[in-house]
Amino acid sequence: MAIELVLTTEADTAHAERLAQALLEARLAACITLLPITSLYHWQGRIERSTEVQLLIKTSATQLEGLKHLLEELHSYDTPEWIHWTTHTAGAYGLWMEGELAPLSPDAGVPDPAGRPGGEAPAG
Repeated sequence: MAIELVLTTEADTAHAERLAQALLEARLAACITLLPITSLYHWQGRIERSTEVQLLIKTSATQLEGLKHLLEELHSYDTPEWIHWTTHTAGAYGLWMEGELAPLSPDAGVPDPAGRPGGEAPAG
């Protein structure tokens, strides 16, 4: 199964968690991994150094444009990082992702990912 990965950074954990929560609630992402990082980059004629939070967002091709639009709308940076690539997954993880990105009908409950050992969510 083809999946789309998107990489972006946010200023801090609070901003990253708010953005991730909004993307997940909109069902534009199945899973988002947050990692604390140090970034060095050119900005307005200088080399800058920042502590940031990197978001690795897992989605599908059908959700990609909506995800990009909402990310740009909600992001705390004027110029948010948007790096995107297509990759593949197989088996239970791919099926779980597909189910999480499908819109829920108003009378449906939250889907239960199959094969959750110990009742934990699948590793992202």
